[in-house]
Amino acid sequence: MSTRRLLAFGRVNDSVYVGNAGKDAALDRGWLLGHFKEPGDPRHSEALEIKWGVHPRADERAQWVRGEERTALLVLISGRFRVELPGRSVLLAEQGDYVVWGRGVDHSWFAEEESVVLTVRWPSVPGYAVGETD
Repeated sequence: MSTRRLLAFGRVNDSVYVGNAGKDAALDRGWLLGHFKEPGDPRHSEALEIKWGVHPRADERAQWVRGEERTALLVLISGRFRVELPGRSVLLAEQGDYVVWGRGVDHSWFAEEESVVLTVRWPSVPGYAVGETD
């Protein structure tokens, strides 16, 4: 019999947070970790940001990100998701497909089917939200 303690969801202490990406993402436009979390929260980071993006079919970014200052990795969990980059379109169609783009690369996106994507970008800097979507 295991003597390990099961951790509850939520903040366990100053350095541990246990959650569910689908549930927690709904609280902050999909973002699970980054500069926008309260200082002292284990999910606060100025080094990187992580987003669990759940997108209905035909969901698209309201406008292109221009003057990008971060590097980003976007991984397809499910669905079909297109990332628009200058001069090319990248279609993520199989679970695990991913695209990485660096600083200075403008981008946008479109969900060809209901999609779930995981985005990691670094560093975590303010100023990229577009209304209620990002």
